[in-house]
Amino acid sequence: MWVGGARAVILDGSGRVLLVRQRHESRDIWMAPGGAIEEGENAAQAAVREVMEETGLDVEIKALLWHVEEVSEKRGQRFVNFFLAELSGGELKLGEDPEREEGGQVLAEARFMSKEEINSLEAVYPEYLKGELWDILKNRSCGRDTFKIRRDF
Repeated sequence: MWVGGARAVILDGSGRVLLVRQRHESRDIWMAPGGAIEEGENAAQAAVREVMEETGLDVEIKALLWHVEEVSEKRGQRFVNFFLAELSGGELKLGEDPEREEGGQVLAEARFMSKEEINSLEAVYPEYLKGELWDILKNRSCGRDTFKIRRDF
């Protein structure tokens, strides 16, 4: 059975991308804000809700950047839709994951980062934030290769 997720790539007025740092098993991973698609919502609605929960920001979905599928023995069948979103309100603050208890939160930081800052990070999800995203933004085109298969590492 497939499990679905949604994440939003959000730029500020200086062209920096909003990332959240999550701490998993003593490892930091920087990623676009987002999470699971809940019952009764579509992927775009899930991305908007998750951004609000994790960062306190309101966004509007503008385009689909990537649809990433993963079939893994360890994690099962999953897909994540990555959307390009535009800020529409709110104030940046670190939120929390309502599905996790107070002592089990994984969100550690939220901030806008430049291309150079992102490229210097050890762990970034998805890896397309380090290269392909900037080509898409430069060429003002989405959908060149939106369908991705993520390999089980």
